[in-house]
Parts: sequence; structure tokens; C-alpha cells
Amino acid sequence: MAHLGGSASADIDAALQRVWQVIEDVATAPEWQGGLDRLTVLERDKAGRATLVETENDIKVRRIKAHVRFRYDGPRRLSWTQEKGDMKSVEGAWELEDLGGDRTRATYTLDADPGRVLGLVIRGPGDAATRAIFVNGRPGELKRRVESA
Repeated sequence: MAHLGGSASADIDAALQRVWQVIEDVATAPEWQGGLDRLTVLERDKAGRATLVETENDIKVRRIKAHVRFRYDGPRRLSWTQEKGDMKSVEGAWELEDLGGDRTRATYTLDADPGRVLGLVIRGPGDAATRAIFVNGRPGELKRRVESA
């Protein structure tokens, strides 16, 4: 079964630090990320940032759960890895690039292996719908969140 994922970017009319503030606040992600229905913070670092969370996602063909570990390398990179969950593996990241003039390019990357059983459920049209929600749509969602604040 092929991996799900890819990369997508958006240019945002806001300073890099403002964009970083939004993506760094992992606990509020369900407010603006489609398909991410629930996020429960399980562990925080000394700065109060979520480092381990439990998520529940609606991938249209079924709901999937995961425990995800976050790594902060701000203000340019937030990355994560699934520690356990319904998918075989999940890794992703937000990368931010300062374009100058209070503009930032945000690039979202996801690499997910659904595993054999889940892969059979989401193949074909389900694969395209899942990719559209969890990769292609993320930068636009971030852009709307940042620019509307």
C-alpha cells in the first residue's frame, strides 16, 4: 500500500512570529484544522506546550485515533511523529519561511503509512479525499486562521 501524504504551501500575510504562534498552539488545532475532531493534551514541556497528544480524526471512511509526539524548533519548524495509533506510521511538519514585508510561507508535509488493513479501506477515492483533507487543505486553513485573527 502506498503512503498517504505529500506537501503543500501557502503564502500568508503575516509575520513569521505570528504564524508560529498559531501552529505552536497545538491544543487549538481542532478549531481550525478540518477532520481533526478531538485533541487531548497528555504531556506538556516546561514552556507549557503540548508534547504528547491523543487525537481523533475523521478520514471520511472511518475515524482514526493516535498518540502524537511534537517537537518544537521555533519559530521555523514544528514536527510530529505518531507513537501509537490506528495508522502504521505518521510523520509530519510545518516549515515556516520569512518572505519579508510581514509575509510568511508555510509548508505542510505529511508522510503516513495506513498499514495493510486501513489501507484497503481508504484506497481509491478514499485515498484522494484523505489526501485533500490532511495535506492539501492544511496550508489554506492556517492562512485563514492567521489572517482572520
